[in-house]
Amino acid sequence: MKTILHPAGERGHANHGWLDAHHSFSFASWYNPAKMHFGLLRVLNDDTIAAGMGFGKHPHDNMEIVTIPLSGVIKHADSTGGAGEIKAGEVQIMSAGSGIEHSEFNGSNHEELKLFQVWVFPKEKNIKPRYDQREFGEDALKNNLKVLVSPDAADNALWINQDAFFSMGKFDREEELNYTMKRKGNGAFVMVVEGGAAIDGKLLGRRDAIGVYDTESFTAKLQAGTQVLVIEVPMN
Repeated sequence: MKTILHPAGERGHANHGWLDAHHSFSFASWYNPAKMHFGLLRVLNDDTIAAGMGFGKHPHDNMEIVTIPLSGVIKHADSTGGAGEIKAGEVQIMSAGSGIEHSEFNGSNHEELKLFQVWVFPKEKNIKPRYDQREFGEDALKNNLKVLVSPDAADNALWINQDAFFSMGKFDREEELNYTMKRKGNGAFVMVVEGGAAIDGKLLGRRDAIGVYDTESFTAKLQAGTQVLVIEVPMN
């Protein structure tokens, strides 16, 4: 088993006033040649967006884009006709495919919006752009690592155009979590959203992450009160 540590304090950081963003991988004006991607995981942005602010209409193509609101509400609209609000407990996926334009705004004029936005390289290029969102709720994640996104859309997961799996859990007790890769050759990027964990003898705190690869499985020892996000992706 091989691992690569991604401490929270080593992420890129840009504060634009209305947007306070932390980048796990090189993004926009922040460039680190040692942190370009993990396998086919290209972007993991940890964004805080001020009330009433957001990203105007902009284009994407050939990227699988997953958005996970942590608190607040996202107001979304795109050129496929997809539109709506996405709240904490819900997950959104957009296949940019052959080309799509979309906008994302904080749907509240009073509260901050906190979210993760994740980009994964697609399995098939130039597919028809698509948009979907789904509510999972707190109970589905309580003391359980729930699959939110998968290539077969099993167990109510959102479909992704890649052999990738997104899983999240919130544990109110200490837990020894045994994770088995769902596809041979995949690796897993594990982020501690809140709380703390130990993986491969390495201690992780809030927003620390670790990439795990060249193994079929690994164990994470979670502290009580830990929320964890696991993004399993092909390594090449």
